[in-house]
Amino acid sequence: MKAVVMRRRGGPEVLQVEEVPTPVPGPGEVLVRVYACGLNHLDLYTRAGAQGRKAKLPHILGLEPAGEIVALGEGVTGWRVGDRVLVGAFIVCGTCEFCQAGMDNLCRQRKIIGVDRWGGYAEYVVAPAANLMRLGPHISYEEAAAIQAAFGTAWHMLVSRARIRPGETVLVLAAGSGIGTAAIQIARHFGCRVIATASSEEKLEKARALGADVLINYRQQPRFSLAVMEATGGRGADIVFEHVGSDTWKESVASLAFRGRLVFCGSTTGRWGETDLWGVFYKEAEILGSFGATRADFRAVMERVEQGIFQPVIDRVFPLEEAAQAHRYLEDRRVFGKVVLRIP
Repeated sequence: MKAVVMRRRGGPEVLQVEEVPTPVPGPGEVLVRVYACGLNHLDLYTRAGAQGRKAKLPHILGLEPAGEIVALGEGVTGWRVGDRVLVGAFIVCGTCEFCQAGMDNLCRQRKIIGVDRWGGYAEYVVAPAANLMRLGPHISYEEAAAIQAAFGTAWHMLVSRARIRPGETVLVLAAGSGIGTAAIQIARHFGCRVIATASSEEKLEKARALGADVLINYRQQPRFSLAVMEATGGRGADIVFEHVGSDTWKESVASLAFRGRLVFCGSTTGRWGETDLWGVFYKEAEILGSFGATRADFRAVMERVEQGIFQPVIDRVFPLEEAAQAHRYLEDRRVFGKVVLRIP
């Protein structure tokens, strides 16, 4: 099969198109013909060997493949060759304390497709049948490949962790990112007021089209907490949706309302952030970590995608052969929404 293979860690140039053996599904697994695969910052970290992501080489990236089942491993039931599917990224044990409690995103034995085993930057990928999500005929493969990481993670952050309630004010940082575009839609779905930050007026206008009520250009207003307070009459945001990291952390904490919740899932600009401890305990604020999404979160998202409530935002689609260019495009932060690879 044709695949984008990395045989060493480094910049986008390490991604090379090669012919490699087509994988064979084992017991309980399926072979999926991949037609599209979403790009994520986790791909960039794994490619560079950053953030502790040291994939065994040679490696194939891609944690969001979507395609069609072409072969079933021994013991697989409930699926047929030809079924259209989205492949869930987390492979979990199903038996540990977290899996049994419905918190399978925290499974101690979890593996991630595209990180711990070969992923979707290829014509074929093998995955456990338990990881599949059925796709309706009206959802394109490119749209499906843009759903999982953005909407699943944002749903887990806002609904499962931050306990979003109708009428609240939600501050969404980096609203032009894939996860930011998902967060705006989820917050609006729950009847919340959305304050969005982005680096350009163009991105902010697109955020407005998705439902953002207040727009803040953080390049022009780096102390965006002042703009948040102005927009809320000095009250602050009930939920701060944070995934940027060091560059915005201090201002994110300062943007919180009394009893506000700061929920974060990543640290793109750095792992260490200065925290005003007084600002947290004085307001009885909460700082909540969030990792990935559970299968229950994912099902909730897919139900709403099927109903047309959520719409994945795709900035650009690259052919598989241009995976390196796609990585550069994502790294340059020119994106509004998701970047997707198409595998013809």
